[in-house]
Amino acid sequence: MARGVPQPGDDLFAEAVRDDLSRTGPLPARMRPRDVDEVVGHASVLGPGGFIRKAIDADRMPSTVLFGPPGSGKTSLARVIAHSTRAVFEELSATQASLADVRAALSRARDRRASGTRTVLFIDEIHRFNKGQQDALLPAVEDGLVTLIGATTENPYYEVNSALISRMRVAALEPLTDADVATLIDRAVTDERGLAGRVTVTDEARDALVSRANGDARAALNLLDAAAAATAAGEAVSADAVVEAAGSRAIAYDKAGDAHYDTISAFIKSMRGSDPDAALYYLAVMIAGGEDPKFIARRIIVAASEDVGNADPTALIIATSAARAVEFVGLPECRINLAQAAVYVALAPKSNASYRGIDAALAHVERHGPKRPPKALRDSSRANARHLGHGQGYTYPHDVPGGVLDESLLPDELAGTRFYDPPGRGREGTLWARIAEVRRRDGDADGPSLPF
Repeated sequence: MARGVPQPGDDLFAEAVRDDLSRTGPLPARMRPRDVDEVVGHASVLGPGGFIRKAIDADRMPSTVLFGPPGSGKTSLARVIAHSTRAVFEELSATQASLADVRAALSRARDRRASGTRTVLFIDEIHRFNKGQQDALLPAVEDGLVTLIGATTENPYYEVNSALISRMRVAALEPLTDADVATLIDRAVTDERGLAGRVTVTDEARDALVSRANGDARAALNLLDAAAAATAAGEAVSADAVVEAAGSRAIAYDKAGDAHYDTISAFIKSMRGSDPDAALYYLAVMIAGGEDPKFIARRIIVAASEDVGNADPTALIIATSAARAVEFVGLPECRINLAQAAVYVALAPKSNASYRGIDAALAHVERHGPKRPPKALRDSSRANARHLGHGQGYTYPHDVPGGVLDESLLPDELAGTRFYDPPGRGREGTLWARIAEVRRRDGDADGPSLPF
């Protein structure tokens, strides 16, 4: 519905409802910032030199996607932009608006443009618009019919039409800091729109609110509102009241969104970086968020080969055993199996030599094509194969001293090519010595590079 500059036909009843909600609605709605100076955080875009601050000051706001986690202030910032511009503000929610609603909003914008009035169109959760709805916006954004402000919790470069996103700026909003959340809590307690004159908040309660908010302003203010409702007028909200109001805390974790990808990435990198505490933490986030334990187990198996490899072959055994345990016992008990495997992989010596080796071999095959094996190695079991020379000259390794041949078994064109070069850490140190001996017999006097 349109806001900002009043226009004939605007729904005055709806406007009155919004004004009433701003006085009596939930605390987060009552405490929305009224201008850019009341917005907390986001110095990169709102501070001196920030592109949104400069655009607001010049009243030349470009079409922009506000990308950030829940409670980071996307909707509040969009409304500040609306109140700071001389344009009419229209708001649609992608969870409710149809293609017809989009076209109707653009039609109204076209009518306003005829009288010289601009339109800011805000679309919450724009990533939920389908391709048809996003395509309908493209001409209006390209021609400047509307200034489109989209809000999304998902990476817009993946979730928003590439043609549309190329015509918009992207403002990445980080979660609010603890200090930012504390500022909002103090403001809500002292502001007449909030709880001024009704309750105060102890330092312990403020710390509890900040801790449980995890950078989410909406969550902090909703929790404060609930705790204040359970506190007698004139009293101070206590930490116990905050804990009781919070109940069982919900975990913000979208298994199909950025939280999923960011957390599993951090989990893998923590194991690779030999930090068992971080690995356990991200494992806990995934389990608490409802991640499929089979998915977690598969990632541990990959890490056991990709990052540990033959530096400690037992890591793969433990990882696959944990995956089997996940299928056998399920949650909640399998969290222990996953933790055991994650800690083992994190603390194991690291080598990606096998990973690099197979990728190097695949790259060679893709670039040069497959070469035929030497005749001595070709199959000689088929009829007439021996007449073609297949198998001739093959030496059975068990018949030679040490069981190691003194010749390359690569195709003739690749003689001397090396794909596997172990670093010498952990058990792979033994393999390094072994491969050095093999390659010396093969005529490579240097063998693999020393790990030091």
